[in-house]
This record gives sequence, structure tokens and C-alpha cells, in this order.
Amino acid sequence: MNRFQQQLNAHRVPLSRGTFKTLQINVGRKCNQTCTHCHVDAGPHRTEMMDESTAKRVGAWIKEHKPETVDITGGAPELSEFFTYFVETARSVGAHVIDRNNLTIIETKSHAYLPEFLARHEVEVVASLPCYLEENVDEQRGDGVFLKSIRALRKLNAVGYGTRLPLTLVYNPIGPKLPPNQTELEVEYKRELRDRYGIEFTRLFTITNLPVARFATELREHGQWDAYMDLLANSFNPSTVDDLMCRSTINIGMAGEVFDCDFNQMLKMQLRNGKDLFLWDVTPQTIGEYEIITANHCLGCTAGAGSSCTGALESAVATAAN
Repeated sequence: MNRFQQQLNAHRVPLSRGTFKTLQINVGRKCNQTCTHCHVDAGPHRTEMMDESTAKRVGAWIKEHKPETVDITGGAPELSEFFTYFVETARSVGAHVIDRNNLTIIETKSHAYLPEFLARHEVEVVASLPCYLEENVDEQRGDGVFLKSIRALRKLNAVGYGTRLPLTLVYNPIGPKLPPNQTELEVEYKRELRDRYGIEFTRLFTITNLPVARFATELREHGQWDAYMDLLANSFNPSTVDDLMCRSTINIGMAGEVFDCDFNQMLKMQLRNGKDLFLWDVTPQTIGEYEIITANHCLGCTAGAGSSCTGALESAVATAAN
């Protein structure tokens, strides 16, 4: 029994699927950045991306089942040749669309069209900006990333993001600690970005670094693995379980494989029914037949105020343990 399941049992908290809401599509590993915390291990050197036949099958599933939300991620999801297809297909059935945007992609010549395209289709932009200080962002995401991100945010503001359209920024800690209180940090972010750069945004998500891929390697290399896992386990918060993203999400990989979340995908924890399951093998109704697969890394989603692709699960809980 893994440590996460032990915590569920100790607190007598069941984990089961709820109502399906979100189809999260990971289009591949290619990215224009190489971030130290990246759970996808993405970067410019990665070439693995979703092919056309898979993309069309995913599009057909969206048209048939009309998910409430389609969440497009990567890598840099915009590097997929099918990014605009997914956006347009999802919007055609009335789905809310989320673009997991790293901001610097907007500063490339090939993707300068993004602010206007995203605004035209009313896509929610969820953008990574782990700090409002240049040195902290560049330490985690690479030299020059912060200033490129600021320029990109100004372009998003210019087409209505942060005012008329939803612009969400994402914070994650540097190093093995929990995020601070999301509500308090949002106030600080808004003040600093407005005063320093004239930037407006809608809300802030704080996300815990899960011990997967590059961050897991970093923990082990610095002898911090055991301490971090103990921090996550000791900070278990049973009130976060009901809102875990795995309860309402179908996550798929670039071949259409089905997972409970993007972290499970990186660990190859694919759902099975005597054989590997793919998106076209399930429906919003039948996905409830499969138990959620857990492991030790799931502790990251229930530590402190909790963490998911939608930020803290209990923003009122102070995570002073960091």
C-alpha cells in the first residue's frame, strides 16, 4: 500500500470518481523552454508529438461527448500542429477551452498570432509565471524568460486578457517546499505586477511541485527526497480529497492513452481493462467504472491547501509548514 493510500485510510476518506467535467489533452513533449521543475521533462530536444490520426479521433470524441472543459497542455501545446484544430473543435460544441501557456511561446515569430487567436475563441489562458521577480523566474525557467513573459502578458492584456477575458497565472515554489497561501499571494502578485509593469490578470493558481521527472531527479541529487515526501505526507489535508482533479478529469497522452491525471501519465500509470485503455474506449459514463490509480506522488495534491490544475483546493488553509 502506498503512502497516499495509507493517509486516505488513516483519515477514513474514500477516493472515488465524481462527475466527468474535463478532458485534458497532452499533445506531446516538445517545448521552447526547459524548466527545472517540469513534470513532463519537456524541451526543445523532444520530438514526441500527437499525430494526425490520433488528433482526429480525439476531435471526433469531443464532438460526440461534448465535454464541459477541454484543457490543452504539453510541452508547449501551441507547438502541436493540431492546437488550433482542438481549440476550434472544442469551442464548436460549447466547451470551455484552457490553453496551458508558457508565455514565451507568444514571443516566437511562428506564434505571434496567439493573442488574437485565443481572444477570438475566448480561450482561457493559464500561464506559468512562478514569481514576479526576474531572478527567481529565470532561475527556474531559463535566462531571459521573465522579460519575454512580461512582453507576452502585455500583448495578452492588449487584446482583453485580464479584464474582459480570463488570464490565470500559475505559481509554483522553487525547491522542496509547499506554496504559500494562494489568496494572499494573489494580492501580492496583482500589486507587484500592476505597479512594476502595468499588467493585469484575473487570478492566481498555486501549484505544488510533485516528485515526478526533473523535480524528482533534483530531489534525489540533493538528498532531499525523503524529507520532501515526509513533508507532503505530514501535511496531508483530508478536506482536499473531494476536489482532486482525478475525480472529474480524463487525461490523455499523445497516442490517446487514458490516465487519471498528467502526473500519472508521466509515470505511465495507464488505465486498463484487461488491456490498455484509449480515449475511444471510454465515455463520460463508463469512465466511472475504473478505480483511480494512486501512488506516493499523489500526496502532493493533498498537502497543505491542496494542489491541482486549478490551483489550491482549500485556499483558506495556511501552508505554514513550508
